[in-house]
Amino acid sequence: MKPEILYSVKAQRGSELRCKGWKQETILRMLENNMENAEIPELLVIYGGNGKCARNWESYHAIVKSLKELEDNETLVVQSGMPVAIFKTHKLAPRVVMATTNIMKADWPTFYDLQDKNLTMFAQYTAAPWEYIGTQGVIQGTFETLSAIAIKRFNNSLSGRIYLTAGAGGMGGNQSWAMKMHGGVAIVVDADERVIRRRIEKGYMDKIVYTFDEARKMAEEAAAKKEPLAVAVVGNAADIYWEGYDKGFMPDIISEMCPCHDPISYIPSGYTGEQADEYRVRARNAYLQDARETMKRQLRAMIAFSKKGVEVFEYGTSIRKECMDAGMPREEALQIPGFVSAYIRPLFCEGRGPFRWTCISGDPEDLKRTDDLALEICKGDPLVERWINLARKNLPIEGLPARICYMGFGQRRKFGLAVNELIKKGELKGPVAFSRDNLDSGSIVNPTFESENMKDGGDLISDWPYLNGLLNCAGMCDLIAIQANYSMGEAVHTGVTMIADGTEEADFRLDVCLTVDSGIGVVRHAQAGYETAKAVANGEGKLTEDSIKIPLWWTPTATFGPEGKASR
Repeated sequence: MKPEILYSVKAQRGSELRCKGWKQETILRMLENNMENAEIPELLVIYGGNGKCARNWESYHAIVKSLKELEDNETLVVQSGMPVAIFKTHKLAPRVVMATTNIMKADWPTFYDLQDKNLTMFAQYTAAPWEYIGTQGVIQGTFETLSAIAIKRFNNSLSGRIYLTAGAGGMGGNQSWAMKMHGGVAIVVDADERVIRRRIEKGYMDKIVYTFDEARKMAEEAAAKKEPLAVAVVGNAADIYWEGYDKGFMPDIISEMCPCHDPISYIPSGYTGEQADEYRVRARNAYLQDARETMKRQLRAMIAFSKKGVEVFEYGTSIRKECMDAGMPREEALQIPGFVSAYIRPLFCEGRGPFRWTCISGDPEDLKRTDDLALEICKGDPLVERWINLARKNLPIEGLPARICYMGFGQRRKFGLAVNELIKKGELKGPVAFSRDNLDSGSIVNPTFESENMKDGGDLISDWPYLNGLLNCAGMCDLIAIQANYSMGEAVHTGVTMIADGTEEADFRLDVCLTVDSGIGVVRHAQAGYETAKAVANGEGKLTEDSIKIPLWWTPTATFGPEGKASR
């Protein structure tokens, strides 16, 4: 008899232990938390239109059963969302290792054919490795991106400024709050009214309208009064952007977070969400073609605004790459930058990135105490102090209490060990799981996103995420995942979970993992020639006195002769 299919899953809270150890229990609750925050739980889709936490419901229930039965000296192996083996390893080995969407000579037709054969699934970033924490998971990245734009263009303030963007689902829903936290106004376009309604229910949108003119009027009135506002407009991004352009609308900033990375999830012009659902099932190839044609219109509208002086960027959705794959000339598509190369890379050089923690007890008081601790550990760091104070005031809890914070190299380790100490003392009611978005300092290569325009030209080098995975495994992390997806065929990245449970063993693991995970990112950027990263690696950075041992002959431009000696 097949197990009952659950369309709604809620992460367990409290002190009841269903597994044979808190590491297994914590990982199980992280999986359940993914489902609690899922966009389409009946399809196991967590976010992004296609990012799943398990290949199918049989696999989901098998994973749950395996985690409940897993011994402290065993490791569960998961292949693209399906549990395939449990090996006897040892107590300090990872409890779970996984690999997802790693496909040779990948393209979308190949992927969908393999998915139809039940051989793979789409990982997204934090969906497959069970690290999704809801919309908050990317919100600080948006906030810091907007901060960089504020400094660059608007005298360090976005009050009274208008951000026109698109994509309200999953990760995209964060954009409204990020702009409002800056005191600005966001217009968010989405063709699927169902998605917008979910954002309204969760408090991420203030108003819903059905025409561009309504959205413009509301936005301009709020901007004139310098009142924060988030307006959602039901419509297609390409259509609304061109309408705004033709009517002379001049927002201050434009981007989008539509699911361009997966054209089958992107809604073509002229279709509602429900109509798109029917169309993509009925005629997938025709749907893909229509989606890409609409996508090209959207990108061309963004480029047109950029030429008029609006600050325009791609927010990692792969729209430029997908448009090039659909026939748009490279020199045309790349007229707007990606946000990492334009705004975020200086943070990566410090080992900063979307570090986050999840309070497994489910008690909001645990989150409050860890927020306080973050402010204690990072006292004097304006980025951390500003963010924690804003986040705890403005952001709702989605699922298990969690926080994202751009801590850097050294800070993460100190914080993780201090959290473990609080658990030992009984000041926290349960374990804490540390993870980070795969978009981190040293965990991804994607030449049209995170690794775009590297200083040394190493945009395509995928050694770094593999080294990240190897180091985390050597560091005894609790879960490690290696994935290749997002921009189909052009991204390799890792996901990792490290658990504080108040034990000496956790101290041992965290001491290593919370050093190497961001440390390899610092080395990557130092190797590429970024001066800030070299200073951090040598223990001279403003964030930490820790250092990374680099061979004495090391130089970013070192070359090797036949005897293996470096020359400069």
